[in-house]
Amino acid sequence: MLHFSCDMCGKDLAPGADSRYVVKLEVYAAHDPSELTEEDLDSDHLEAIGQKLCEEPDAEPAPAYEKKKFDLCGGCHRKFLADPLGREAQKFDFSPN
Repeated sequence: MLHFSCDMCGKDLAPGADSRYVVKLEVYAAHDPSELTEEDLDSDHLEAIGQKLCEEPDAEPAPAYEKKKFDLCGGCHRKFLADPLGREAQKFDFSPN
């Protein structure tokens, strides 16, 4: 038997007891092709590419595509739909000192 728990709050999601919601998330690099000019075609970009490769030899590039799946309980499902990017959590209310 499979065991599920909410990936936000950790609540057990026993089969038949509470609703379980699945969030599937795909993240990929957007590629907006720009218009090529004659100058782009005439330029030799090999040196620029070589310099770029030498700048950060140890840095790992971000994955171009990533797919994730999350299980949510009913309460966290409502919270996620109300604020899917977590913008409200980033707001601070400072007292006027």
